[in-house]
Amino acid sequence: METALAEFADRIEGAGGLGAERLRVYRSLGRGELTEGRSLDALQAAYRLGARVAWRRYARVARRCGLGAEPLVTLAEAVFAHIDEIAAASVQGYVEARADRAGALGRSRHQLLEALLGGASGDEIRLAAAAADWALPERVVCVALDPPAADRPRPPRLPDPVLADLDHPEPRLLVPEPDLYLRDGQVQEALRGRGAVIGPPVPLAEAAESLRWARLVRGRLPGPPPEPVDCRDRLADLLLLADRPLVRLIAERRLAPLAGLTAKQRHRLAETLLAWLQTDHGSAPEVAARLAIHPQTARQRLHRAQELFGETLSGPDARFELEVALRSALRDLAG
Repeated sequence: METALAEFADRIEGAGGLGAERLRVYRSLGRGELTEGRSLDALQAAYRLGARVAWRRYARVARRCGLGAEPLVTLAEAVFAHIDEIAAASVQGYVEARADRAGALGRSRHQLLEALLGGASGDEIRLAAAAADWALPERVVCVALDPPAADRPRPPRLPDPVLADLDHPEPRLLVPEPDLYLRDGQVQEALRGRGAVIGPPVPLAEAAESLRWARLVRGRLPGPPPEPVDCRDRLADLLLLADRPLVRLIAERRLAPLAGLTAKQRHRLAETLLAWLQTDHGSAPEVAARLAIHPQTARQRLHRAQELFGETLSGPDARFELEVALRSALRDLAG
């Protein structure tokens, strides 16, 4: 307060406003309030109280000296202009400190996301999480996003626990506590219209796998989905996508009996066989209903399949591999 009074005396003597050095002092006071975890309310209240006390003293002295009303008004304006300048400097320091903290926290969270998706050790992740002020969850999901369109506004601010890298060539999110945060309105808005594919929930240590699976599914979609796609609804597809060379090897072996047919015949018989494998009893009427064809047509195709595949259709392991091969082949044809 003594410093402020001395500065005010300089102002009255015509020295002008606060210099750069003195302004730094008041900005430091504002920064200090943030560092101590306080708002500016107490500091600003102290400034106002100091201004009122100083003004009363100045007014008493002015009356004893016989100053008129006009000089008193000028003096009052000077007092409160001085306090306003001090208060503004403290506000600036507080805002700058908060921006610095937010920037540092943002960098720490970006580094944490890189550590989680880059295979860092458990100790490295714990240190990065502590630096980012991020509580380690048990399970997470990763979300693969398309790069933003040039004319698309940035998504709304995400909840603090959600880690995001939207400027990456392949934007991604890491969402803790999926059952909670995937229902959050801000998260849902951020995913809508962005080609979002939500990976399966996994333990934190397997976050990179959730992202890998999400990208596998996104790569098989014909275009950006209007609403987010949940990988939990496509686990069978993920099984086929996870090891494409192995699936091709199974397909070459199990679909060899179709090699002598035309492309059209192969497709018809493949979809008939898959429908047969996926029905409850494998009857011709069930297959016909599934494919929207006449039951007699279904019987003819099933008879032809029996001729080509023989005993293969009765072994459980062979049937499983055949379904894997048929799913892969028909998906490739559809794509």
